[in-house]
Amino acid sequence: MKKQCYEDSETNVGSWQCWFDDACILDMDYFVKTLSSIKQKGVRADLIGSIITHYASIWLPDLSASAENGVTTHFHSPESVTTSWVKKRFFVETLVSVLPPEKDSIPCNFLLRLLRTANMVRVDDTYRAELENRISWQLDQASLKELMIPSFSHTCGTLLDVELVLRLVKRFVSLDRDGAALVKVAKLVDCYLAEAAVDANLTLSEFLAFSRALPGHARATDDGLYRAIDTYLKAHPGVSKQERKGLCRLLDSRKLTSEASLHAAQNERLPVRAVIQVLLSEQTKLNHHIDWSSSFSSLRSPNGGLDPPARCLSKREMSAQQMEIRKLKEDVYRLQNQVNAMQVQMERLVAKKKGLFKWKKLGMPMFSRSVEKIDEEEEEEETEREVRFGRQKSPMGMQANLVKSRTPRKWRKSMS
Repeated sequence: MKKQCYEDSETNVGSWQCWFDDACILDMDYFVKTLSSIKQKGVRADLIGSIITHYASIWLPDLSASAENGVTTHFHSPESVTTSWVKKRFFVETLVSVLPPEKDSIPCNFLLRLLRTANMVRVDDTYRAELENRISWQLDQASLKELMIPSFSHTCGTLLDVELVLRLVKRFVSLDRDGAALVKVAKLVDCYLAEAAVDANLTLSEFLAFSRALPGHARATDDGLYRAIDTYLKAHPGVSKQERKGLCRLLDSRKLTSEASLHAAQNERLPVRAVIQVLLSEQTKLNHHIDWSSSFSSLRSPNGGLDPPARCLSKREMSAQQMEIRKLKEDVYRLQNQVNAMQVQMERLVAKKKGLFKWKKLGMPMFSRSVEKIDEEEEEEETEREVRFGRQKSPMGMQANLVKSRTPRKWRKSMS
């Protein structure tokens, strides 16, 4: 019987269930012995992992992915809280000890649920460290839902176990994984940080440490990080001006998309210098886009190149090139409209700087001067004046309707 089960297990994932009987489910020792005999038969690690995840969801319903959908087990025995606690801790430690050593043999989300239960029942540090180490190798496969592990420590002020996730991220970065996995983890971290930022007990130092855990090249865009920073500022209105500046230094305005830049341009929670930096970056992007488009058009013109083309282009090639040029012109026109709206906003923003910075001297519309030349003391005085008289009279408020009409719906709903 068991020989036939072993032969079937090589072709059918579900056939391994014939190795076990109902008594095995109730006896952990018998399960471990049977699992050991299966390993000696040379069964693949992923099949062994399937066995463990299946029976673990029976002993510990919290480990089942469908537990929140109302799926319950048939094991309900009246017992004290202490007895249940000790039994769960024994189950978790036993499961960790029989996990196959092969990477990816156990799904990352199952390991995260097992780690959550391990923290809840206070398993030994050795088993918890083993789980964290395995999860770090597969962190790019984790989902945001399973990463939202609550804090079971009375000394931790936050609702989520931020320190735990920070350890996982740092360990993942130290493994020097490939670029694709790093990009996935960066997106996951930004989403997690946006969720954790809602907690009023999340300190600024924790937010900064979490956002700096990843190298700068891990983020393809900074939109997710910007969303997390804006959420933190919204949930922590008491953040000082210097602290707001420190948060905005985390952003690379050159890596913000047009939608995020337009939202930042009218974001009253950001410092004035951060807004101007975003607008300057958008202007620089437009200049590069126009220069590249002009050079591309000149190369395609009859007199654009020094050497004549080697052959005549076909009608299909000419049509494709003309279509590409039209798309480039449309992009330039769209970006020009966006920058025009930003320029109007910046002119109104700087108009109250007591005449020290006139945009005519800055060479508008090319923004030839650097943002570092703006006087710090004048900026603080301007911000205090905005607070005193209200944001509705500020240049940002007067221009909000103009920029808002160009802001995509998703940014207006999620951030404002």
